[in-house]
Amino acid sequence: MQITETSTDGLKREFKVVLSAQDIDQKVQGRLEELRQTVQLPGFRPGKVPVTVVKQRYGGSVLAEVLETAVSDSSRQALNERGLRVALQPKIEIEKYEPGSDLEYKMAVELLPDVEPGDLASIELEKLVVEVSEDEVGKAIERIAASRATTEPLTEDRPAANGDTVVIDFAGTVDGVAQPGMDAKEFPLELGSGRFIPGFEDQLVGSRAGDHVSVKVTFPEEYGVETLNGKEAIFEVDLKEIRKSVPAEVNDELAKEFGLDDLEKLKESVRDKIKSDYGNVSRMRVKRQLLDKLAEGHDFPVPEGMVEIEFEAIWRRLQDEIKNGNAGDDANKPEEELKAEYRGIAERRVRLGLLLSEIGRRNNIQVSQDEVNRALIAEARRWPGQERQVFEFFKSNPQAVENLRAPIFEDKVVDFIIEMAKVSERTVPVEELMRDPDEEEAKAA
Repeated sequence: MQITETSTDGLKREFKVVLSAQDIDQKVQGRLEELRQTVQLPGFRPGKVPVTVVKQRYGGSVLAEVLETAVSDSSRQALNERGLRVALQPKIEIEKYEPGSDLEYKMAVELLPDVEPGDLASIELEKLVVEVSEDEVGKAIERIAASRATTEPLTEDRPAANGDTVVIDFAGTVDGVAQPGMDAKEFPLELGSGRFIPGFEDQLVGSRAGDHVSVKVTFPEEYGVETLNGKEAIFEVDLKEIRKSVPAEVNDELAKEFGLDDLEKLKESVRDKIKSDYGNVSRMRVKRQLLDKLAEGHDFPVPEGMVEIEFEAIWRRLQDEIKNGNAGDDANKPEEELKAEYRGIAERRVRLGLLLSEIGRRNNIQVSQDEVNRALIAEARRWPGQERQVFEFFKSNPQAVENLRAPIFEDKVVDFIIEMAKVSERTVPVEELMRDPDEEEAKAA
């Protein structure tokens, strides 16, 4: 095998590789001999098929197999001998080959850059801390009580309002014709819940028990029933009863519904949950600070191929957001401006990913199989009833497993850096903790 480096451009390298006809022929003959020992053909005993017959029957496929293996093995050998760490799979281009002659191919690769992490202990970060007040815990308990609310008949003389449950008889028609599923008796409907077609509940607000109301609505264009999509309908509604919502009492019995001993234990649990939620937000903000500082403090070339892959993924998501009307201001920006902006984001992500990877490698930070398994179980729980299919999917897709492993590794490296950095704490109101960092930066600018 002859290997010649033909081009060097930053992280890009190109090589010309020549595999001799003799080596290829030896590999072909060896593979044909292996086949001869196992192939079964009519008229020949097992293991006694002449090589010439095997070559006549299988020569083309054997040659293709040998060439593919030879190119794969020789390209790997060429990189290993030079100690090159590639960013992506090499691009192979066959330049010359005819049976009986040398094989010549070109190999283009992009290398991983040399990454030298800065002094992690010198990084300064600020952690925002929120004290959980008793008032906040109390309001959370009230929301829990409201979620366990029951209803009781309205005793005061007033019309139905949002939040009330009305018991109704109704029958609907489209173009004067009754439709299946458009009628019911003694149906309890909470006004303001959005359970019925838009506009239906609104037209019952202000009605009283005993009233008859003709409700006119239009089915959404994508209602889901082809014969009703976009159709106007009239519902004749008799309001039989109005029931008001009665929150559960805030006492020990409420706590026991959640498997807790008493109200104090419920308050303690709620306080811990709020504290945990604030802690997660605080950590995300610290992580963002850290990544910003790492990006500012490190500037090294990144493989264009990796940037392109990241950019394409970002761009596809952006196009989906624009299509669905969720792109905000980006929807009105010129395409070239958007591409330049998001290509910069892609480059930053790749650079940070390589930096975190190198920090993790140098400090022997690893993701255990147990951690991957926990992530897999959590993912399966997101698909109730389809857990088996989820496990089978990950079992047969190594890249999907790597997609679970990568964020775990990143978080472990981030936590490692935060432990080394100088972190100060500042107590702030909830509003400041929850404020969008992008909006803060825009105001500062």
